[in-house]
Amino acid sequence: MSRDVAVIVPTLRRPESLARALASLQAQAGVADRLAEIVVVDNDPSGSAQATVGAAAGPVPCRYVHAPVPGVATARNAGLAATDAPLIAFLDDDEAASSGWLKALLAARATTGADVVFGPIQGRVPDGAAWLRPYLEHFFGREGPSEDRLVEEPFGCGNSLMVRATALPGPAPFDVGADHAGGEDDALFAALKARGGRFGWAADAWVEEFAPAHRATLAYALTRAFAYGQGPSQTAWRRKDPLGVLKWMLVGGAQVVVFGLAAGWAFLTRDPRRAWRLDRAVRGLGKVLWMPGLEPAFYGQAEMKRLARAGF
Repeated sequence: MSRDVAVIVPTLRRPESLARALASLQAQAGVADRLAEIVVVDNDPSGSAQATVGAAAGPVPCRYVHAPVPGVATARNAGLAATDAPLIAFLDDDEAASSGWLKALLAARATTGADVVFGPIQGRVPDGAAWLRPYLEHFFGREGPSEDRLVEEPFGCGNSLMVRATALPGPAPFDVGADHAGGEDDALFAALKARGGRFGWAADAWVEEFAPAHRATLAYALTRAFAYGQGPSQTAWRRKDPLGVLKWMLVGGAQVVVFGLAAGWAFLTRDPRRAWRLDRAVRGLGKVLWMPGLEPAFYGQAEMKRLARAGF
């Protein structure tokens, strides 16, 4: 079989994490006849990842692409422009793939016939506070069915395999309007679903996601939880469904009250699950405060500012 798969790895000032991700890709087993290249998209204006990519020796060619305008959608589009592979896998620079990762994704795609296949993620938080670590590892992880199958709803772009012709139409399928707040994959997958596209799950396509120290905090996780909570209300608004917006706002208000009270009591009693309860309350708040202009920023310049504060 021809080498028909490229793995795209967007990166922004994470040299050690990127080196770990690339080493895991060079160690992929059972796909020597399929994996054509690894495309690393450096989203740092200074091009800081070039040396790391140059040192990533292995059997798979590793291509360096510089996308100097920071932004998650811009980086993904630049990676796509650099390869003509018909199958595209995405691995984030804070992830490390298991040796059978790509083989499992390819097998699930062949079994399900899905346009996009996702795999599970094990969150790793080596620098998180001990009481917070179980919550953060769950937060940065991803769970799904125990077997390969079609699924109704998509997951995030990290740890995925996509059929380019059906899932990634046009030269720049990711909306650069989502460069800083994220959600570029949400819009892409919503459009695919509307076209009749199918999503699949690869139960054995494991990756580990290592949360860097500046993200391994309750404040960062709750900010992300707020943004996730905004999703249903924003989707209803984009569909011009005011009753849907009202429904989600009412659901969110109930979550704020119920889980907010539960979280307050949990913190007073030092309940081990207090972070989970606060997470649910904050997601509810996101459903209420979904309006344009209130979206938190996580990528591009916002991430560069976080890295600068962390000394990177």
